[in-house]
Amino acid sequence: MPQDHRPARSVRLLLAEDQGMMRSALALLLGMEPDFEVVAQVEAGDRILEAALASRPDVALLDIELPGRSGLDAAADLRTEVPECRVLILTTFGRPGYLRRAMEAGAAGFLVKDGPVEDLAKAVRRVLSGETVIDPALAAAALGAGPSPLTTREQEALNAAVDGATVADIAAKLHLSESTVRNYLSSAIGKTGTRNRMEAVRAARQQGWL
Repeated sequence: MPQDHRPARSVRLLLAEDQGMMRSALALLLGMEPDFEVVAQVEAGDRILEAALASRPDVALLDIELPGRSGLDAAADLRTEVPECRVLILTTFGRPGYLRRAMEAGAAGFLVKDGPVEDLAKAVRRVLSGETVIDPALAAAALGAGPSPLTTREQEALNAAVDGATVADIAAKLHLSESTVRNYLSSAIGKTGTRNRMEAVRAARQQGWL
C-alpha cells in the first residue's frame, strides 16, 4: 500500500478571496503542500468569522478589499473570537496605511500577491511558529509614511461618501447633523491636500487610510 506522507496533524487554512479563479488557484497550490489542509474558502468578508468558528483554522489568509466586510475588519474579529487563529493578509494593494491597520488589527503577516507560492507557504509556517512576516519593501515604506492623519469620524465620513452620497445621506447614515458632516469632510479634504470629497476618498484609499 502507498504510504501517506502527510503529518498526523496538518496545518488548517482558511482562504478569503473574492476572485474565484485566484481563490481556487491558491487552494490548489497550498493544498499541494504536504503539511497544509485548506478547510474553508469564502468570497466575502462578512463570512470569514462564521467560517472560522466552524472550521477552526490555524491560519487565515485574508484579502483586504472584500464584499461585505474588509479583511482588516475581519482580522480584528478573529483576534477577539478565534484568538488561536493567526492572520496573514495577502493583498494586491501594498499600501503603508493598510500595513499599519493590519498590524493594529492583530495580523501576524502582510504580503503582496505577486510573490511565489513557495514564499507564501514559508510565511504561513513562520506566522504559525509565532513570527511576524511583512513584505520587506512595504515595511520600509511604512516606516517613512507615518500614521494616518484622519480621525475615526473623518474616516467614517469619507467611507460614507465613497459612492457619491450627499451630505444629507452621510448625515443620516452616521446619525450626525449635516453641519457636523461638512466639518468632518472639510477637515479630511484639508488633511489629504485635495479639492473635494471624492478626491479625498481617492487619496485616502491610495495611502491605505480607508
